[in-house]
Amino acid sequence: MPRRALTTVAVLLALLGGLLAAPAPARADTKPLPVPYSFLPNAAFGGMPGANAPGTNDFTCKPTAAHPRPVILVHGLLGNRATNWQTYGPLLKNNGYCVFALTYGVEYDVTPVNLFGGVDDMRVSARQLKRFVQKVLRATGASKVDLVGHSEGTVMPQWYLKFLGGAKRVENYVGLASAYRGTGVASLGDLVAAVLPGGILPTGCRSCLQFSPTSRFMKRLHEGGMLQPGVRYTSIVTKYDELVLPYTNGTLPGVNNVVLQDVCKQDYSEHFQIASSRNAAQLVLNALDPDHPRPIRCALVLPFAGELIPGLL
Repeated sequence: MPRRALTTVAVLLALLGGLLAAPAPARADTKPLPVPYSFLPNAAFGGMPGANAPGTNDFTCKPTAAHPRPVILVHGLLGNRATNWQTYGPLLKNNGYCVFALTYGVEYDVTPVNLFGGVDDMRVSARQLKRFVQKVLRATGASKVDLVGHSEGTVMPQWYLKFLGGAKRVENYVGLASAYRGTGVASLGDLVAAVLPGGILPTGCRSCLQFSPTSRFMKRLHEGGMLQPGVRYTSIVTKYDELVLPYTNGTLPGVNNVVLQDVCKQDYSEHFQIASSRNAAQLVLNALDPDHPRPIRCALVLPFAGELIPGLL
């Protein structure tokens, strides 16, 4: 082979080797995360110890001008940062939010017991929420956050807002299956709570009796008014709530109260499924960004199962 041809082949091989060895250019992954709209099946498989819900707890995330506040998700009783938010983690991430979630109120920090949060005294849990908010603000550079809570996650944060300076750090508070005024279910323990220090159980579930409308915790929370100036409140409740009784205990004057079935009659979400209802999710997105509301397109939602056959009506 002539020398010139050999040289040409050598150059081509060198170029090809360089291309193969060179790292591929960075490519932004714009593929949206899958968003499930069925609570119990996804909660059952999404709550392994230490797990995060998809889309949550990326502490390198920086808020955008369109969504300048990070969203912190606050789970319900016996939930955790993964089980409760299999829908809202990816949903909010896909919509351009920095999304974070904590597990709070764990009685024993051992596996598998730490799968079940929210069982400690809610005043202790509120301090944990305060520290988590501070951590998120430091990481993101934001000055405020928005909170989205479910069940106990609608009650415990109110202690943070009222007594721990949280109102300065929170712009929007959005509740799902809210229990602002407690629940009659917890009233069954009122006689026991009356003789316990602080009205709380000594172990097991310290927070359980605090949900009673007549508990010392609830009375203190409402004394002089629970709502804090500067915080915009939205409460989304369901007529089929089997744990917050009556369901209207999740509504308060001064709050944007939304009964889910008044918006979408064929939404049969109960206490759990409301945290994965497509219809409720649209209401939450509008509450977080009220300047850009979207029309609500209602889907049939079954209790517990959610959308077995996803489809808008």
